[in-house]
Amino acid sequence: MDALHLLHDDNERIARSRIDHDPADPRALLRAVLEEFLPVDAQRATALRVFAAYYARSLTDPALAAVFLAAEQPLERLVADLIEAAQATGHTAPGLDARREADLLVSGAVGLGGDVLHGRRTPADVRRTLDYHLDKIFAGNPARSARVPGEGSGGRGQRVAGSG
Repeated sequence: MDALHLLHDDNERIARSRIDHDPADPRALLRAVLEEFLPVDAQRATALRVFAAYYARSLTDPALAAVFLAAEQPLERLVADLIEAAQATGHTAPGLDARREADLLVSGAVGLGGDVLHGRRTPADVRRTLDYHLDKIFAGNPARSARVPGEGSGGRGQRVAGSG
């Protein structure tokens, strides 16, 4: 269990050093946080594999399960806090439940990251899916409809300019 906590601490430290954002663009920050769950480099791929192995073992090990079933959910709380901050500044669609959105975004990003590991999806496919959901959340932000040059049509490539 100590190794799992160490993995989490290392991943958090590395992620914080990688995330460079404009405080005026909450969508870009949220996207950068979610992208940390994707195995787009060797470090993140290894971390996701190790996390998945611990999770699988936790299904039969009650002591390890306690780590995964802790009442606090720091990743979901972080994402919910980012959504709530964007709500406070009018950057989101009205009527969102930030906690529910965070639950879906975190579990979705982690699950889709597993698909990338298996080769079922590409990182670009997953980024389009994340952008699709972020576009729904940030529907109150007029900049969200800006298109990134070279992206396809049909709504799949709709992203905030500069978000990646």
